[in-house]
Amino acid sequence: MTDQAKHAELRREIGIPGAVLLGLGSIVGTGVFISIAIAANIAQEGVILATIIGGLLAGCNGLSSAQLAASHPVSGGTYEYGYRYLNPTLGFIAGWMFLCAKSASAATAALGCANYMLIPNSIDRVTNNAYGISSTPDPRATAMLVILVITFLVLSGVRRSNHVNATIVGIAGVALAAFVVVMFRVRGWPEVTSFDSMLADRRSLIEASALMFVAFTGYGRIATMGEEVRDPRRSIPIAIIATLVLCGILYAAVACAYVTSGAVRLPHLAGSGLKYAAFINGQTGLARWLSIAAPCAMAGVLLNLFLGLSRVLLAMARRRDVPGFLSQLNAKQTTPTAAVIAVAVLVGGLVLIGDVKTTWSFSAFTVLVYYALTNLAAIRMPREERRFPLWISWLGFGACLTLAFAIDPRVWATGLCVLLVGLAWFTLASRRRGHDASHS
Repeated sequence: MTDQAKHAELRREIGIPGAVLLGLGSIVGTGVFISIAIAANIAQEGVILATIIGGLLAGCNGLSSAQLAASHPVSGGTYEYGYRYLNPTLGFIAGWMFLCAKSASAATAALGCANYMLIPNSIDRVTNNAYGISSTPDPRATAMLVILVITFLVLSGVRRSNHVNATIVGIAGVALAAFVVVMFRVRGWPEVTSFDSMLADRRSLIEASALMFVAFTGYGRIATMGEEVRDPRRSIPIAIIATLVLCGILYAAVACAYVTSGAVRLPHLAGSGLKYAAFINGQTGLARWLSIAAPCAMAGVLLNLFLGLSRVLLAMARRRDVPGFLSQLNAKQTTPTAAVIAVAVLVGGLVLIGDVKTTWSFSAFTVLVYYALTNLAAIRMPREERRFPLWISWLGFGACLTLAFAIDPRVWATGLCVLLVGLAWFTLASRRRGHDASHS
């Protein structure tokens, strides 16, 4: 009997439409409302090419994740794939890095949500200094309140969470479509006649591509909730591919609209870039709509991050890689209650950093390491279980490691230190389990 079989399993309540909405809700939020602005601040017009590169890399990783999840549909994602196809140490590293990466992404979403709500809604206050204010409101208290609301929602069960998620995706989609249409109508298409300007600073382009890759990685939430998807061998690959195609089209359109808005060459707040772009073009109505839609979308991202994080923590607790009490489910077996509360505490701690660029960059490094292990697990799959060509996984593996170390050295050095802390914990936990087994 496997470790997973010893425990009560979550009910399979999610079909293909629900899985696609889950992926869209996980992607269409922080990535499009915040990451595009951060990447544009680094690569200027190159953000368009960075978006394409990030999307293509996400496609490789998405196909690796899809075939792994279809072959081994359990909660935990690459944490479980690492144990099955690699070894316990690499499996633990995958779970550890996922917790770090997505906790940082969740903190970014909470802070971004607060930024969009708090930044003044008057075009008259926009001057040469971003938003015309010497100091912006501290978003941390508001972000904590958002986390509290999301925690209660997730504790209520995945079915109700999916209904809220569908509403959020609809609101965000309308707002982003309006942003694209209005920017193109007011400013026209981006004046980029060749790739020369985009390739002017390749170091910046690579770093921006790494940050944009993270903006696509919400599709992984579909895989981490494999235990709750109906007919996972068919549903998961379809849902992941459909999610990536839809988001790729949306991201490319928004990146082009952001470049043509002129915001990439003006000082702006990374935490509310699209709203600022609307302001400087005199579109106050659109800016106000973004003030509503962006927080809703990022709350949706936060909702899905909580769902994914709690399921990975659940899987790790089942193996005693983290304290076993975190594997407890509620009475209806729909929610890992203890894991959800632990995630809320962890994300709340990261929110105290208060800087979206720092939390997003840290998320980029750790999630790239995580997906490098995803591709490695796909490479090690038996031939009869593999659904896509092997070169796709090799390309994803190499690209993930390359982009991981293209990020700010201070960020990836911190990420390596966090990785070492995780390995130290795993070593101690393994020794303790061995000691307990020898005395049983």
